[in-house]
Amino acid sequence: MKIGRVAGTVVATICSSALEGRRLLFVDLLDPTGKPTGSDLIAVDSVGAGAGELVLILDEGNGARQVLQAPDAPVRAVVVGIVDEIEMNG
Repeated sequence: MKIGRVAGTVVATICSSALEGRRLLFVDLLDPTGKPTGSDLIAVDSVGAGAGELVLILDEGNGARQVLQAPDAPVRAVVVGIVDEIEMNG
């Protein structure tokens, strides 16, 4: 699992039929303290996240396809939660 901040959406006029009707989000990845790592990814939205929101990302193809219930979808990452807060000890 990874944490990121939604930077925007990705629009594709031609895509796999498995992605039709699904939103693609461009996400900046963050370290555990909330600072940008300099990496980003595109993830399928499964929770209705919007720009600027802190999100939890499952970045493992098979698990992502299981969340979407699409075993043949060309998907690697999926947004599975909107994070309210992060609390760390130490």
